[in-house]
Amino acid sequence: MTAIRSLLFNVFFFGWTAVASFFAFLTFLLSRSSYLVHRVARIWSGVGFVFLRGLCGIEYRVRGLENLPVGPCILAAKHQSAWDTMIFAHLVENPCFVLKRELLRIPLFGWALDRAGMVGVDRAGGASALKRMVAEARRRVAEGRSIVIFPEGTRVAPGASHPYLPGVAALYTSLGVPVVPIGLNSGLFWSRRSFLKRPGCILLEILPPIEPGLRRREFMKRLEEQVEGTSNRLVAEAGVGSPAVAESRGLKTNQER
Repeated sequence: MTAIRSLLFNVFFFGWTAVASFFAFLTFLLSRSSYLVHRVARIWSGVGFVFLRGLCGIEYRVRGLENLPVGPCILAAKHQSAWDTMIFAHLVENPCFVLKRELLRIPLFGWALDRAGMVGVDRAGGASALKRMVAEARRRVAEGRSIVIFPEGTRVAPGASHPYLPGVAALYTSLGVPVVPIGLNSGLFWSRRSFLKRPGCILLEILPPIEPGLRRREFMKRLEEQVEGTSNRLVAEAGVGSPAVAESRGLKTNQER
């Protein structure tokens, strides 16, 4: 039954994404407004959440909304699942994602992202790509938009970690806005490499912001400790702490890390 429900959701989700991408792109052509594209994205993700709950039994709960600052900030989140790209349209108004440039070339979907002013990063571009990323992000912050970045640069399985990339530190030291650490456990239910969607409640926790002014190394240490510590705690809270359950969902146990 889980496989059938997952198949139905995937068929719907990718079809609905194509339709929403077309309307987002068309909306921008007609209005030239990234905010209207954001409204389409919010509808897209909202409908996706409804079908995710109805077909797959996956709900979510957000903690710490009071920690979101007034005004632009940098949201630095753990990345375990495609779900993570959906939720931020509901947490902040008109967010700007830092993402790999290849995504901007996908027909309709990527074009819509590009028109919405997302920040594309050339991973092979080195220091020059980092400078361009910071310059583009600075323009978005000047427009009053918050930046969403996944510091590890890729989806990582629950219970595992990946080295934090320098992009988040470059944004922190250059933009002069708070960085909000965010932990989650979405990969337990919508895995990065699994077709199946497992029922349960995704937990996302927003931590108090890290204010500007820290040294780069101190900032990175604090950010990683908070994001990883919170994410691991949320994984354990979901009831997957035992090695047997962890193995059944493809997670790394404490003995394996």
